[in-house]
Amino acid sequence: MPYSPLEIDGSLGEGGGQILRTALSLSLLTRRPLRMVNIRAGRHRPGLAPQHLQAVEAATVIGGAACTGAHRDSQHIEFAPQGLFPGSYHFDIGTAGSVSLVLQTLLVPLAFAPAPSRLLVRGGTHVPWSPCYHYLEHHWLPCLREMGFRLELSLEAAGYYPRGGGEVRALVHPVQKLDPLSFHQRGNLEKLTCLSLATGLPRHVAERQALQAQRRLSRFKAVLNVEMGDLPGRGQGSMLMLLAEFEGGRCCYYALGQRGKPAEQVADEAVEALEQFLTRQAAIDEYLADQLLLPLALTSRSCGFTTAKVTPHLLTNSEVIMGFLPVDIHVEGALGGVGRVRIGDKAS
Repeated sequence: MPYSPLEIDGSLGEGGGQILRTALSLSLLTRRPLRMVNIRAGRHRPGLAPQHLQAVEAATVIGGAACTGAHRDSQHIEFAPQGLFPGSYHFDIGTAGSVSLVLQTLLVPLAFAPAPSRLLVRGGTHVPWSPCYHYLEHHWLPCLREMGFRLELSLEAAGYYPRGGGEVRALVHPVQKLDPLSFHQRGNLEKLTCLSLATGLPRHVAERQALQAQRRLSRFKAVLNVEMGDLPGRGQGSMLMLLAEFEGGRCCYYALGQRGKPAEQVADEAVEALEQFLTRQAAIDEYLADQLLLPLALTSRSCGFTTAKVTPHLLTNSEVIMGFLPVDIHVEGALGGVGRVRIGDKAS
């Protein structure tokens, strides 16, 4: 007996694109049709922007889906997948829209396809308001691999706002078994990595970013590892990323350069975000908390984590996931404050 479509109001919570991406992933995983209205209702320009439209179009391809409403600025779609179809795919956002967000929509579902898939996604790899490529590679991907996902990512070229043109390749193998993860007490800091990169700019830009971060983080000298260099790509841009690995947790914060912003300010922004995290008794950062929620909900045993901040993304993601899956997600803590998240089977 076919499923009835799940109705989702895109104005839920913060009314952003995360609701759409999570719903697409879950529709692919469960094969339950989706009807979504008021897409990105909480944004200045509602509806499907290029990166959201590409996520819909890509999900339509890998799911062999029937889809209506997939056009620029659309605030309503109907999406009915027929399965998960592995293969070799090339998706081009056409702008500096986020490659990372398109990949995060597709990679978890494709891990449950019956054969490997290869993807090439073109667009923005280091752009505001989305996880940059290196965040995925060094922070998100290790967690998924620890759970049992078999994913590989490689950066062919960096792409910055507004030009885009970056390229990321992904290889997805079928998952064999998923294990839950829990991050409750972060414990002592074991390793702190500072990654300073620049594209199409003098070498001193990456050097100044790294030097400023080293000055600000001098108290962590014993565990601080600094890497810097040129990043092949199109256009100009820079990035400084800080990855902190603890006994029982991890966090990652980064900042992007832009015209007129001193290299030292780029470092300061990343350092200040890390320092704020360190003032809070949490095991993982607020961005990873949001991004791990769906993979963790697919495991067969209870798990959870403490997050540095309860965000609207986390709360709306929880509601969408529970609409598709027989799982309970409990989020304790005030919006903007430290939170504790518990994920478990409704039957438990």
